[in-house]
Amino acid sequence: MPDFPYLSIDGTNGQDIVTRLLFIHPPVAKPGGPPAGIARLKGCLDGHGIPTDLIDASLEGLLWLLDRPVSAKDRWTVQAFRNRQTHLSQIRSGAAFKTIHHYNRIVRDIGRLISHQALSAGYSLGLADCTHTALSPLKSRDLILSAETFDRNPYYGYFDSLLRTRIEAFSPDIIGLSVNFLSQALCAFALIGFLKQNFPEAELVLGGGLITSWMRNPEWRDPFHGWVDACVEGPGEPYFLKRLGISCIHSEYAPHYDTFTLLPYLSPGFILPYAASSGCYWRQCRFCPECAEKNMYQPVPNDLAIRDLHALGSRTAPVLIHFLDNALSPAFLQQWIGASENMPWYGYMRFTDELLDPDFCRKLRKSGCVMLKLGLESGSQAVLNRMHKGIDLNKAGRILDNLHGAGIPTYIYLLFGTPYESEKEAGQTLAFVADHHRTIGFINPAIFNMPAAGPDAGYLPTRPFSEGDLSLYVDFDHPLGWDRLKVRHFLDREFRRTPEIARILARTPKVFTSNHAPFFHPG
Repeated sequence: MPDFPYLSIDGTNGQDIVTRLLFIHPPVAKPGGPPAGIARLKGCLDGHGIPTDLIDASLEGLLWLLDRPVSAKDRWTVQAFRNRQTHLSQIRSGAAFKTIHHYNRIVRDIGRLISHQALSAGYSLGLADCTHTALSPLKSRDLILSAETFDRNPYYGYFDSLLRTRIEAFSPDIIGLSVNFLSQALCAFALIGFLKQNFPEAELVLGGGLITSWMRNPEWRDPFHGWVDACVEGPGEPYFLKRLGISCIHSEYAPHYDTFTLLPYLSPGFILPYAASSGCYWRQCRFCPECAEKNMYQPVPNDLAIRDLHALGSRTAPVLIHFLDNALSPAFLQQWIGASENMPWYGYMRFTDELLDPDFCRKLRKSGCVMLKLGLESGSQAVLNRMHKGIDLNKAGRILDNLHGAGIPTYIYLLFGTPYESEKEAGQTLAFVADHHRTIGFINPAIFNMPAAGPDAGYLPTRPFSEGDLSLYVDFDHPLGWDRLKVRHFLDREFRRTPEIARILARTPKVFTSNHAPFFHPG
């Protein structure tokens, strides 16, 4: 920690009053690697001399749940409990990844244990999801009810034992909760209720990707006033620096992952998350929430990003770098190719013309690229054009060939049921995937959700997607009659049953999906 004076909560300088900040990543989020947002916050605040601590309560709470005795008498649950430590050890050693069938069985067993521990409280709990029979994370009143009844949450025992001890030991003045996924919402508010009762002097701040999306919805009305002291949209660094009265801001800081490097995540080694940019440099796709939320594209200077990655690589010794960018820019990749030091990495990229060059693809592989995620969305050129996706299908096929030839597996994202697609065009997507099945590693077929603030919501007949006041999406009358029920039938009865596609789906990892896919090579 730097040896210059810290700033107090009231903005004065001195050694006597020290502001201490604690950031918590609440349950439930995939436990494969550390949370990037609060690691970046710590890097910034450490650089300004602010004492900060981080807790990955999602991982800690999961491990606490897995060690609770089970009352079930069915053979599967009892055996899963008996084998749980072996299962966890095999994931961490990499032995679980020898075959997809062995891997999926281990993930199912762990998920069954977690689910069993939450059933009596009315929760449906998994490694990456959390729902309740009566409470909706899309209703602010239900989230407040979750806060009021925090002792009924399946993680309450963890809150009241391990987490309480951690908080008391650090004694924070400000506690920030980073809520990035809907799966975290119910437990995050149960945690808020717990903190309000047990640490009433601490200032509570709520931020993260999900909170940002809610706050940028035109219907946002700050329903959590009185439960938290502030809700923060976008990056938290400016808010906390201003809150602490810091006007001299040092802009060059790297995420701080030292807190997380020795934690037993469910992966075969430490996975290093890093964002070389925020927002998306393309920003033209009509269906994308990035446009609906008006997120600006802000790249980290290439030299700084590479410097960060080298320093972080030396400190954390990652088995894999996970680039968090919405789309890695070709300019950054060109520079990264020559400076990566062959550290294994994967990330999301657009179907750009650079990938038409087989030599560029081979250089990507040589730089350490073990997988690329690519948003194809549709196998219909007409649909892609209407989406403003900027993809030429003929080029996309050549790119898949080039990446496969270079030894880079691809994780392809598909989107069905957009306003621009009919059943005919959906069939064209099926045909494209089937025709290119040898060069596609993994796929994620999803059904389109229309952003409430998206451009198409303004001219199509719409209605609420759910009863919740926090819903980010709207339902709509499909102009071509291709509604969600028909899309589901198509996916279940035709798409997933196509033999070439069924084989790709069978090798796509369950639950952890793209986060664990790089540890498999589809061949």
